[in-house]
Amino acid sequence: MIEKIIIPKKITKQNFSSYGDIISTEGITPIDINAGYAKRYDNLANINTSKENGESIVSIFSAIKRTFPMKIDMMEKHPLGSQAFIPMKETIFLVFVAPSGDKPDLDKLESFIIPKGIGINYNPGIWHFPLISTEDMNFLVVDRKGSGNNLIIENLEDKKIILKY
Repeated sequence: MIEKIIIPKKITKQNFSSYGDIISTEGITPIDINAGYAKRYDNLANINTSKENGESIVSIFSAIKRTFPMKIDMMEKHPLGSQAFIPMKETIFLVFVAPSGDKPDLDKLESFIIPKGIGINYNPGIWHFPLISTEDMNFLVVDRKGSGNNLIIENLEDKKIILKY
């Protein structure tokens, strides 16, 4: 039986780039709008939902706080579209990922701590565990609707993969 303990690390644009985008204003030069009463930060994530005539949708996921350590009993991927998670209040949350492929590569599992004020966007086909919230709260989610199979689940119940935080 495979036994792994994964400890999340702080996310950076560099260490997360193969999985997707960090949604943050850091390092982005804003454009003044609304007569100087607001700033606009453009091009924060590559929303990619058009495969097989898909469309982008905006939803709210109401997440329930996870407890740690937690068993990773499955992973999922969305081959036809990206999926962005933006917390609706400042909070820390976690992501658990593996590179794109037919199945999650258990030798390349990673977890990241997403600090307050940051969101993430998974590239199409990235294996991930569903939303890991550190408190009960809502997330704004931008993902795909449309035809085609955009959800593939890999059962990992027979593995002992533990996320420690």
